[in-house]
Amino acid sequence: MDAFTRFITSRTDRAIEGYASLWQWSVDEPAAFWRAVWDFYDLGAIAGDSPSVATDDDVLADAAMPGSQWFPHVKLNYVSAVLRHRGLPGAAVVGLDENGRRSELTWSELADATAGFARTLTDLGVGRGDVVAAYLPDIPEAVVAFLGAAYVGAIWSGCGQDYAPEGAAGRLAQLRPKVLVSATGYRYNGKDVDKVADSDALARLLPDLVAHIVVGDSTSASRGGVEQIPFDAARPADGSGLQPEPVAFDHPLWVLFSSGTTGKPKGIVHGHGGVVVEHLKAAGLHGDLGEHDVFFWQTALSWMMWNFQVAGLLCGSRIVCYSGSALYPDADRLWQLVESEGVTYFGTSPGQLQASRKAGLVPGKEHDLAPLRILGSTGSTLAADLFTWVEENVKAGMPISSISGGTDVVSAFAGGSTGVPVVAGELSVRYLGVALQSWAPDRTPLVGEVGEMVVTAPMPSMPVRFWDDPDGARYRRAYFEHEWDSPADRPVWRHGDWVTVTDRGSLVIHGRSDATLNRHGIRMGSADIYEVVEGIEEIAEAFVLGVDGPDGKYWMPLFVTLVPGATLDDALRGRIASEVRSRLSPRHVPDEVIEAPGIPHTRTGKKLEVPVTGILAGRAEVAIDPKSVDDYGLIDWYAEQGRTHRW
Repeated sequence: MDAFTRFITSRTDRAIEGYASLWQWSVDEPAAFWRAVWDFYDLGAIAGDSPSVATDDDVLADAAMPGSQWFPHVKLNYVSAVLRHRGLPGAAVVGLDENGRRSELTWSELADATAGFARTLTDLGVGRGDVVAAYLPDIPEAVVAFLGAAYVGAIWSGCGQDYAPEGAAGRLAQLRPKVLVSATGYRYNGKDVDKVADSDALARLLPDLVAHIVVGDSTSASRGGVEQIPFDAARPADGSGLQPEPVAFDHPLWVLFSSGTTGKPKGIVHGHGGVVVEHLKAAGLHGDLGEHDVFFWQTALSWMMWNFQVAGLLCGSRIVCYSGSALYPDADRLWQLVESEGVTYFGTSPGQLQASRKAGLVPGKEHDLAPLRILGSTGSTLAADLFTWVEENVKAGMPISSISGGTDVVSAFAGGSTGVPVVAGELSVRYLGVALQSWAPDRTPLVGEVGEMVVTAPMPSMPVRFWDDPDGARYRRAYFEHEWDSPADRPVWRHGDWVTVTDRGSLVIHGRSDATLNRHGIRMGSADIYEVVEGIEEIAEAFVLGVDGPDGKYWMPLFVTLVPGATLDDALRGRIASEVRSRLSPRHVPDEVIEAPGIPHTRTGKKLEVPVTGILAGRAEVAIDPKSVDDYGLIDWYAEQGRTHRW
């Protein structure tokens, strides 16, 4: 970030004094900012015969939202931005599983494997605009397959193997893929999980397949008219003479999917160029990743953080893929990995940090974490007490980057940045180029008050489109059409979070605005309550809902799961109420505290606040797709809570 700032000051007469000044310039002059990112990372070198990017119109030809036009004359390929690092020494990708088995690909091996896989796809007739689908754990083969697909201009879409075949097909079948890449199985939570039958079942649900490539012990065969090819036979194919296919800046790179809990999952399409510049900014500038770094984010193919982890390769960093449970055989597992691999940037979740704290771990004493210099966290709000725990038990003075972003932009809106102080419970900065504001209902920007999180100018990685949305109507409804707009208002991106922007430019996320707790006219964020309650030693996880009843009645139950050995008695209920009252307000105190057998989440770990609230309220129109929930059996239990509640 310092080098980038010096680069800016060398080419502009604008005085840049500190991060706030740099951010303000980036949103005041977006074309100049993104042109600077382009030049700083020398992306012209991978753009082939494209015209030079010399003027603002070469960068942002149309700033309308939706429909902005970025780098309209550029042709490039994501893979070219990765493989320009092929001369680096050492490993580019490391794979580890729960048993500790380790594999690696050097930079040159990654380049050869990618070109070989691309040649196999070409031989199968797969090319620009075709879809390659994956049903895989987080393993190096997934990285090779993705890069091989992008190499030929094909579109990638991945799904984790924790999904049943029908759940995976609910996403991937929309794309009518020509190739499926799957694995014969994986190990999770101490058990071997055989996925041969599920993979074959998924292949049968994809009617346009011409080939099924299989990672693991497999022999070439034909099943149901679809050729089945062992991955090792696909990877070493001769890729010599094959170069990454130059494509338009907004040519589809991959399709990610919304959670699909209450409807058909939406396919969100992102382009090659938008992802390259956005990820170099987020991973390279904000994450400070470079050629000497080891980047590990505990993730899965169904979650956008897998795509973001691959961005480490854009920066020349080594990335670590881990297939297994974050908590098996115990909460120390990932800290062992961070030590053994010399990880410099460790990305995790509040849940993993909370489990480490409640297990009494002191990773900084129990492991050699000398290389570790940044810890990232996302998936849900990182509570202030976990910042403190990391400071005291992992590494004092280490920057903690609590990040808020989404599948929608496959990046972050806000998080940490080197050189900016970290305040417990806050996201340190709005990311460069992100014109993020907190708005009152009348569209007035707020500082120091809770409001709707909006982005008032385009980002290059905003979706190119939704899949199967020819007129863009679903895309506009998702982000740009709001009940508080008038026809004359300029569209803005509404992300659906309650946020406070402080007078220092930092942020506090309060939870989803579509899951707002609205008690007696006072709006409250669920994340604020989770921070307090989940900090209590006996509480493993909390789930608070606000349910509207007849005649203006309102019920705000707090469901909790307990750590082993704990009991939800009157004393603990009283302590929960006391903590919430003293640290938040009396209005935040729940009406009831109920022990639950579990908390339902999407497959990517988001609590199902909105649909479960509707079920508790008895709204017949609420239907949750069982394939999109981590434990659908819990839904019946919550429905029963709603039926037995007496207004």
